This record gives sequence, C-alpha cells and structure tokens, in this order.
Amino acid sequence: MSTHICATCCLKFHLQAELQSSQVPGSKYNYNSAILRTRLERLLRERELRKSNRSSHPNEEVRDGNRDVDVFGDGPLSTEGDNWQEEFLEGIAAARELADGCERKDGQPAKQRLLVVANRLPVSAVRRGEESWALEMSVGGLVSALLGVNDFEARWIGWAGVNVPDEIGQRSLTIALAEKRCIPVFLDEEIVHQYYNGYCNNILWPLFHYLGLPQEDRLATTRGFQSQFDAYKKANQMFADVVNEHYEEGDVVWCHDYHLMFLPKCLKDYNNEMKVGWFLHTPFPSSEIHRTLPSRSELLRSVLAADLVGFHTYDYARHFVSACTRILGLEGTPEGVEDQGKLTRVAAVFFPIGIDSDRFIRALELPQVKDHIKELKDRFAGRKVMLGVDRLDMIKGIPQKILAFEKFLEENPLWRDGVVLLQIAVPTRTDVPEYQKLTCQVHEIVGRINGRFGTLTAVPIHHLDRTLDFQALCALYAVTDVALVTSLRDGMNLVSYEFVACQASKKGVLILSEFAGAAQSLGAGAILVNPWNITEVAASIGYALNMPADEREKRHHHNFMHVTTHTSQEWAETFVSELNDSIVEAQMRTRQIPPLLRTRDVLQCYLQSNNRLLILGFNATLTEPVDAPGRRVDQFKEMELKLHPDLREPLKKLCNDPKTTIVVLSGSERSVLDKNFGEYSLWLAAEHGMFVRPTKGEWMTTMPENLHMDWVDSVKVQDVLLHVFEYFTERTPRSHFEPRETSLVWNYKYADVEFGRLQAKDMLQHLWTGPISNASVEVVQGGRSVEVRAVGVTKGAAIDRILGEIVHNKDVKAPIDYVLCIGHFLPKDEDIYNFFEPELPAGLATTARANIGNPVNGSASNLPIGRNGFRARCSNAPYKSFPNSDKGTSSNGNGAGWWSKMRDRFTLQEGSSVLDLKSENYFSCAVGRKRSSARYLLGSSADVVSLMKELAEVS
Repeated sequence: MSTHICATCCLKFHLQAELQSSQVPGSKYNYNSAILRTRLERLLRERELRKSNRSSHPNEEVRDGNRDVDVFGDGPLSTEGDNWQEEFLEGIAAARELADGCERKDGQPAKQRLLVVANRLPVSAVRRGEESWALEMSVGGLVSALLGVNDFEARWIGWAGVNVPDEIGQRSLTIALAEKRCIPVFLDEEIVHQYYNGYCNNILWPLFHYLGLPQEDRLATTRGFQSQFDAYKKANQMFADVVNEHYEEGDVVWCHDYHLMFLPKCLKDYNNEMKVGWFLHTPFPSSEIHRTLPSRSELLRSVLAADLVGFHTYDYARHFVSACTRILGLEGTPEGVEDQGKLTRVAAVFFPIGIDSDRFIRALELPQVKDHIKELKDRFAGRKVMLGVDRLDMIKGIPQKILAFEKFLEENPLWRDGVVLLQIAVPTRTDVPEYQKLTCQVHEIVGRINGRFGTLTAVPIHHLDRTLDFQALCALYAVTDVALVTSLRDGMNLVSYEFVACQASKKGVLILSEFAGAAQSLGAGAILVNPWNITEVAASIGYALNMPADEREKRHHHNFMHVTTHTSQEWAETFVSELNDSIVEAQMRTRQIPPLLRTRDVLQCYLQSNNRLLILGFNATLTEPVDAPGRRVDQFKEMELKLHPDLREPLKKLCNDPKTTIVVLSGSERSVLDKNFGEYSLWLAAEHGMFVRPTKGEWMTTMPENLHMDWVDSVKVQDVLLHVFEYFTERTPRSHFEPRETSLVWNYKYADVEFGRLQAKDMLQHLWTGPISNASVEVVQGGRSVEVRAVGVTKGAAIDRILGEIVHNKDVKAPIDYVLCIGHFLPKDEDIYNFFEPELPAGLATTARANIGNPVNGSASNLPIGRNGFRARCSNAPYKSFPNSDKGTSSNGNGAGWWSKMRDRFTLQEGSSVLDLKSENYFSCAVGRKRSSARYLLGSSADVVSLMKELAEVS
C-alpha cells in the first residue's frame, strides 16, 4: 500500500472525519477514520507533518534567486514516512482510500490547487511584436514572499501591467504567461485609471495608511468618487470572471490586498461552495478612520463573504473586527465576525508574511555575490555601513530617516568620517505629483547634508533612485552594519527579513520603526523607534554603532531564528490550512442551522387543517424593519415599536377566520401591545406570557401558584435594581432601561458596541454576586440587553397556561391540529419552539430537523404518543387524546357537545391537552436568527409579512 500522502491531504482527511463521513461540498475526497478533535490538535499535527516531510526530503537544488523560467515550480515532491498510517490511520481500508484519492497518476503525492489572485502578476510583459512578448520578473513584497511557495499546484491570476486591446495580443500573451503558470486579466486604460490610480491609490491606500482622504480639491474628489468606485467594482468582477473560468472543484482561491476587497463577494455569488481567503498586505485602520470612507459598509460586507480573512498583525485584525461591529453592527467573537450564524474567521497571529530565507542564504555562496561583497568592502573600508532600502513613498519615512542621520552627525563629529548611509529608493508612481514632490524633497535634503558634511573624496550619504538586482541586494545586506527601517506606517516590511537572512556572519543591528508590521515579529531583537522622533532615531543610531559584540550577536540570533522559521512557505501553508479548517467548521455549523421555511408546505397544511393556532412574536417579527441596509439609525423612532403597516389587512383577515386563533406573545408591556393590536380579534400575551388578554377582553394574570414574585413587591429589591440600572444607563451613552410590572430590561443596542458589551459584563457580574443574589430573580442576557425577571419565566413556560385560557374562553369546536410559531426570541425563550416538539435523546435534534415531516420514532421518548404519532409536550399535565369517533365529526361542528363537556374538565395547567397534532403540521420558525432550536428560518420581518399575506389570501 502506498504511503505517498501529502500533508495537506492529511489535514483534509481529519477534517472530513469530523463531518462523520459525510461528503464535503467542494472537495474531491471522502474519508472515514478517527479524528483530531480540536483545531489546535489538527494544526499542530499538520505542522509536525510538514517538518517531518521537509527533513526527510530536503531540497538539494541551489537557486540563485533569478528564477524566471517558472514562477511556481513544482519543487521537491513530498512523501511521508512509513509510520504515517500507523500513527494516524486505524483502518487499512481507510488509508488505502486516502492514498488512492491523493495520488497522481505518476504515483507522486497530489498537491492542492491554489489560485493566487492579486492585482499584478509576478511578471511584467513588454510587447516586442504582434505576437511576441518579453516577460520580466516583477518587484514587490508579495512576489518575493510567494516565490518560496512550492507545496501547492499554484496559478497566479492578475493584471500583466500592459494594455492589450487586440485579440491577437491577448491570445499570444495568454500563451506566453501560461508557461509561467500565470493567467492574465485584461484591463483597459480607462479601467486602470479609475480603478487602480483612482480608487485604489487615491482613496484606499492613503486611508489605510492613516493619511485620510485627499485634502486638495476635496469637492472634485467627491464628485469623482462614485465613478472610481464603480470602476473598482467592475475591475473586481473582471478578476472574478477569470477565476470562475479556471476554477475547479476543490480549489482554494487566495485573494490579496486592498485592490480586491470586492472580489470575495463576487466569487461567492458565483459559487457559494468556493473556498475563498483574503489577505491584506497593508495596515487596516481603526474604525474611526475607516468610517470616513463613503463605501465603508459595502467593502466590509464584501470582505466578510470570504471564509478566512488574514492580516499581518493582531492590531490590524482587531481594527477590522471593530469596524465590522461598530459600522455594520455585527457580532465580534474571538474567532472573527458573526453575521446571522455565518462566521468569517479573522486571524493574524498565524500569518506574519515571510520570505524564502534559504534563497537569500544560499545566494551568499554564489560567486557573483561574493564578488559584489568584496567590492563593497574595499570601497567602504574603514567605515561603518548603514543601509535603507525602501520604495520611494510617503509612508516609508525616507525624509525622516535622513534628517535623523543628519542630527546624529551633528551630535557625533567623530563619526562623520566613520559611517556612510546607503539609501536605495525604488521609484514608484513617477507620474503622480505628490511622488514627484517627495523625490525633489529627498534630493534636496541629501544634497544639503552631503554639502555640509562631505569632503572631496567621500560623502556621508549615497542615494540611488533605482532598483538593485537580487545578487547586488544580497551583497549589500551582507556588508551592512546597521539597517534603518523607519516606515511611518507599513503592513509588513520584508526588507528587515531579507537583511536578517543575509547577516549570518556579519550580525548587523536592525533599527525598526514601531509602526512597521515587522516590529511585532522582530521587535525583541531590533531597536524600536518612533520615526517621527528625530532625536530618538539619532540616539538609536549611535547606540547601534557602539553596541557590544555579545549584545549584537544575541539580538541577531533572535531575529535570525524568527526569519528562518516564519518563512513564506510556512505562511502560505498555514493560511491554506486555516482556510481548509474554517471551511469544514463552517459546513459543520451549517448542518446545525435549520433550513429556510418553505411557504408551499405551510399553506398546504394550513388549508387541510380544522383548528389552527398561530403564535407570533412582536419585536423584529411583526414590527417595522429597523436595520435596513443604507439606513441611518434613528434611535428615537426605533425605540417606539410599531406594527408593520403591511400587516394590518392580512391580520384582520386571519383574525376573522373562525378556524384560526392568533396569539401575539411578547416581552413588551401590556400598553405597548394594546396600542398596536387593540383593534384586532386576537390573543395578547405580555411580559413573556405573565399577562394574557382574550379577544376584546380584559387583561388577566397567568402567574402559576409556585412562581415566586415576592421581589416585585419588595421595595428593597426594587430600589437596588433601579439604582443599578440607572447607574449603568447614566454611564453608557445611548442606552436605556424599561421598568415593567414583572421585570426590568436594560438595552444598549444603540450604544457603542464594544463599550456596551463591557458595561453589560460589569452589570451581570454585579447582579449575579450583588445584594439581590438571594432574591427569586433570574438575570437574562440578550443580544444587547440585560433583563431581570422571576425565576422560571419564559415564553415556553407560559404557553401551556395561555392555551388553557384559550380553551376556557373560546368556543373551540375541534382539537388544535395545526401550529405555526414564528418569532425573534431570546435563546432562553426559544423553549416555546420545543413545547410542541417531541422529546428527543440528546444529540439527535439536528437529525430530526433534517428529516422534517417524518413520523417520530416511538422509542425517542417516554411521553405517551397521540394516535397521529405526535407527542404533546406539557409542563405538569397528563396527556389526553381525543376519541377517534368524535374527531371525524368535529369539522362540521357536530362535535361541539362532547368538546364542551371535555373542556369543562380542563384546568389552566392542561392547555397542551387540546393538541392533536401531526409532526408535519407543526412549523416553528426563527426570524433573523440562524442558530436556533426552531425547525425553520425566516430572514426578516419582511418575510413574515409575505407569509402572512399568503395565509390571508387562502384563509
């Protein structure tokens, strides 16, 4: 049996087992064996597999870094040791199935297909003729990082950097790029101008680096914003079209950077089963900065369509989650952002982008590099070398770096002939006026300093506006004593990684800006500075130049270990592993989510029934929509609950149907329900069923005798609660509390999300351990609310008493054979859904939901079974079924006599005895809440309106 199984397939195997041998959509494999239960166990095991794989099959090939034949080479083919199946697989058959599914025809381990989608391809194209193209390797951090990724069958999709309007040119360029495993996206000049130069570089890039929206000619920018955003969305859709054309089932699509924030949504709209990850290579700003962006919400929701969102540092991930909670009002969790049960994982700890460190270390042994090193040492003999390699950009801090070096020379005259600063400034966006101004500014400062401190034979600063080839750059890193990285705000500066990798013998010192993303990775070994503080940077330069050799060596050792461990290969493999893991966990959650309600089934059973019971919630179910996209929150209006205007006529028709009984069950006060439903012939249940009002009747209490409500009459307890609620309302802006007859509710829906959550946590802790801890009260935490009510008060506990009241007050002609229960209830109140459900053994609720409509197995519960196979769930009452001989006459009213006699025997605690319900005639439905114990889901109150209209039409 073959044991050539790749590490990626090992992870896929264990994740598949978690789905209990069910086939995962989008995967080519289906496995069945023991599982690793937690994500940490799975990731640790896969990490060990990768290390074992590399140590067993090291790459003997020496690459010089100028590899341009194949951007994504196959690299060494990995195999696992002979003990793999003994350690992981308990069954030989399962191992054979896994091995067969993961091997290629040539017997080598299969690689997972990876579609890397970025704005630019790793090669630049220059047209030489009608069908002739010259391809050159592009520069940039992403290209450098992904050059070391070999363990995937990867394709790179992006723009080739050239306008190709003719079909012949597009076809020939596509063929040329295919040899390098690249797939072009053809953008015309207008799209590039509006999308890339406009929205990406004029709007998003400055904002993400805390430079704000363009200050000059703000009105013109505002007028042109919409056209730029439209071009941005159009370009992202063009990228998506190319991805869709080349996508194969099971592929992983990895989207990169702020240029493609709209792409995850486009891909998911095409295929919701597609595995999509998005990674940002720049900082993500705080929510206060991001909220200034006109298209803020649309971009955030588009990114959230991805399965996994990655950032370089925890700060950037935290800012993203904060923006989603503060701007979109979504729920931030330790794992990511949750929207109606759909979780988008947000991670940063595992994803510091790295480099192919071996590539730089091996390059130091190349003859060409050694020659460069000797030449540089001879040229700068007797002088310490300081180095800066940056793109000529506003956020790289080049002027601040040079000014700090000038201050150092001013304060340390003895070093003026003993140190030289080499600044490589790679030109970028040379046609943009702001960058032209920056170039002139840097040249002016360099010229002034060289004129001030230079001599006829030497100058303190060597400034080059150009790029260096790989070999020259490695040689320059190798002879450097101090590297200066003073970015004002940067995602992950890879120059620091490259410098450390090339310093195996020199052991130079790294001065690193605390605002650079690399500071979180290399901060322990580097000297961290605030690049805006010229004095601090100048002092750090002096400290680095005079640092003792032992300290220099210790600092370098720490950074070298980090750079050689956190490589680009590890970065890519970890991201894809996390993405695969997130996909499977999302599928497991999806299996636990109830399906959408099928209106046809509801209507069909409704028409065939004789006595229908409709139980409806109020808030977020029958109310006007308050969270419409694009609508600004109006707290004053939203605090006043109002019946949806489109429900007035359907409710009247349903209330006039003699076969239909409607109960509105809400946590609101009696006055609120009277105001909204006073004109309707329906039953109202206020404060979670504590008070009931019959049709056109008076309010009555349904409080059971064993319910302790002493705290309601206790002045001491009430004073304490009011004091606590008033205190937290005063200290939490835009929060409010509602004192009700039998409960108190504090609501912080409109407050700052994070601050409100902290205040709620503080309140809960105080209530649970405070002076009312011994009172007969229960503290209930809602989505963004805290409620204190009597112990045992829930909508589910009240429904039995409400049914008893209905039986005693309504001339019922037949047992209830149809129930429709719809609401947006708190998790604690969702026991109302289970009131009508059969009792099931623990763990089978999901299976039962997946087989809605099937009769329930008689062994599932000890409760008695009605003759139609449905168990009535009641609190304390014995089960009573109806005689067969009478039900047949109940439909035409002839059963009124026996029904009246039986009704007289009932007590208020036996309401559930009136049920004669088949499983397929019960519809429990949660509104706007995907994680629910209900059988079905409805998206919003608008869907409830549509359903009520259809029921009214057939009623």
